Amino acid sequence: MKKLNLAVFNTQPPHLYFGGVERRIIDTAKSLRNQVDVTVYSGTKAGFRKPASLNGVRVVPCFSSDALFPVDNWFFNNTLAGAVDTINADVYEAHAASGYGFLRALRRKGIRKPFIQTVHGVLADEYVQATQTGSPTLRAKVANFFMWQLSKLEEEAAKHATLTVTISKYSAQKIVQFYGVDKTQIRIAPNGVDTQRFKPSKACETIKRQIGIDSKLCVLFVGRLIPRKGLIYLVEAAKHIVKEHSQTLFLIVGDGPLKKHLLSHIEETKLASNFVFLGDVNEKLLPAVYNFADIFVLPSIQEGQGIALLEAQATAKPVVAFNVGGIGEAVLDKETGLLTKPDSNELADAIRKLLANESLRETMGSNGRKFVEDNFSWGICAQKMLQVYQEALASAP
Repeated sequence: MKKLNLAVFNTQPPHLYFGGVERRIIDTAKSLRNQVDVTVYSGTKAGFRKPASLNGVRVVPCFSSDALFPVDNWFFNNTLAGAVDTINADVYEAHAASGYGFLRALRRKGIRKPFIQTVHGVLADEYVQATQTGSPTLRAKVANFFMWQLSKLEEEAAKHATLTVTISKYSAQKIVQFYGVDKTQIRIAPNGVDTQRFKPSKACETIKRQIGIDSKLCVLFVGRLIPRKGLIYLVEAAKHIVKEHSQTLFLIVGDGPLKKHLLSHIEETKLASNFVFLGDVNEKLLPAVYNFADIFVLPSIQEGQGIALLEAQATAKPVVAFNVGGIGEAVLDKETGLLTKPDSNELADAIRKLLANESLRETMGSNGRKFVEDNFSWGICAQKMLQVYQEALASAP
């Protein structure tokens, strides 16, 4: 049978960035390599200038500038619009606000090929959550302004796409609420996890010694250091936790604009000896980092799903998170982890409960591994996307 030809648009090159969007693009393509021929068109960021190949997926540079969002995104979409006659595929798929320019060009030319808009965390929902938290700095206000502008572009693409795909029932509801998309045009295909890469392993002692953890209990966070991830709640919770578990180490993996503020706050609260910031960790080392943690925590105040939660559970780690957004679909409360309302005291209580009970940690970790294998392996999730591609193609005139 002839392979389906798919063109994917994403501002960031998926072989040089390792966020949830980029992992989804690569792992979905890898899982469908026998059925779908995928070419990813991405911006010229991080020095990406020449076509590349990763696991059989072609990645083609399209000029975007190497500036920050949203400048790079604007240039990228204009480049795509100019290439509408040369980028040929059976189906087109864009992530977030990375393809509205191409969709506009298709519509101007009257080309009615199937176009899929994939929405991860709904940008309008993220904007609302960001503007409701405390007193934002000038930088945060600027970031929120651009997020709102980008949410309007995401809305435009979702309204005019053949089908809109999102990662959770929660996100689907928000697309209807904020973007006015008919729910019959929305399909749910969650993010997955590579259960062969992220799995329980004891082969992490060397890295553990290098970091200086040794026998300390370790609470791990993996993600961008941005307001939405709620790390200030974790710092506040840590103040209570160390009173009972003074040797607990909070390991922070990831980078972002809040790093300096967090470090300053940790110094002020005399918690410097309990926190280690590793920055962005090499993808090859990430499974080992999950493995030497005792608990994984994600204090996000808005999350469409939370791919790090899946990775942690696949590695048989119990998780603690706020019961917001789509997190309740990615974690089984009291079975694979503990979910609380967004509150630092409740977060501290949940973490303390797990720190004090090794048997509970092991039981929840084992449950989490099975839950992810049964529901969120990339093989399962990629097949859902294949069904979407085929449905979109079948509905084309």
